[in-house]
Amino acid sequence: MDLSTTYLGFKLNNPIIIGSCGYTYSVKDIKTLVDNGASAVVLKSIFEEEIVWEMETNIAKMQRPMTMYPEIYDYYDLETIEDSVTKYLNLISDVKKEVSAPVIASVNCVSAQEWVPFAKRIENAGADAIELNIFVMPSDINKTSQENEHAYFEIINSVLSEVKIPVSVKLSYYFSNLAYMIKKISETGVKGIVLFNRFFEPDFDLDSLTVTPTNVLSSPSDLGKSLRWIAIMSERVNCDLCASTGIHDGKAVIKQILAGAKAVQIVSVLYKKGPKVIGEILDEIKLWMEEKEFASLDDFRGRLSQSRSLNPAVYERAQFMHYFSEKF
Repeated sequence: MDLSTTYLGFKLNNPIIIGSCGYTYSVKDIKTLVDNGASAVVLKSIFEEEIVWEMETNIAKMQRPMTMYPEIYDYYDLETIEDSVTKYLNLISDVKKEVSAPVIASVNCVSAQEWVPFAKRIENAGADAIELNIFVMPSDINKTSQENEHAYFEIINSVLSEVKIPVSVKLSYYFSNLAYMIKKISETGVKGIVLFNRFFEPDFDLDSLTVTPTNVLSSPSDLGKSLRWIAIMSERVNCDLCASTGIHDGKAVIKQILAGAKAVQIVSVLYKKGPKVIGEILDEIKLWMEEKEFASLDDFRGRLSQSRSLNPAVYERAQFMHYFSEKF
């Protein structure tokens, strides 16, 4: 069985990429992931605020609002943040010495401010590609949707002007016209789009009256959102599509390939089952392909995308009559 695929111009042994997480912030862990079958890794994200902080030498300037969300600085340790950028660049070069799989750096960003030249340092450190994990929360009642969307293109175009290595973008689904946004971003020159990034979700502790996180890890039930949009946008964009969130087994990977994905990113299942799950997922894909007599991923990629569907309305109509006419 040929599980190879291409993503961002790289020939990958299989479609399993490890998304940005705690596992991808250690050379030892990354080596273990690759040894277990991962075809590429996205390093744990470095945040725009960390980069900007390191670039400033004056404490007074550090405290100046240099981001859309200046309160983020309250969550950083002044003694450790100064070393975070150096550690990140060293991580890139150290990982490249140990693994042959593509190493994709990740920057979590919300603006195209002072941090953008850092992209060149990422390239010089040896990263094979950069993933821009962008999410501008549409919560400012004084900003239009056009203003929020403009920030994405400003970031993308600024980074593309800095580096020659492939750039991908990890997006959310918070857009007034998601299909249009994905299509326009694919035309900027990026090599890939990842659907979708995962967010901090707040909950309330009723005893301490504080805000706490909830649903940190994804579940298999989260698959549907990315599956729908991969299927809708497959063969309609100018770059590779990669699926993320809710992918916990081989069946989920197969579904995303059927929708048209070139690759998938997994994270949550690693925390639940450990690196060995990568091999289990790959074995499950091979077994299914053997049963269906598919020799390669290209034999079935995109077969259930909207562009090839006999009933494209199933992707468009969220309240589909056939399914909601029954009592549940």
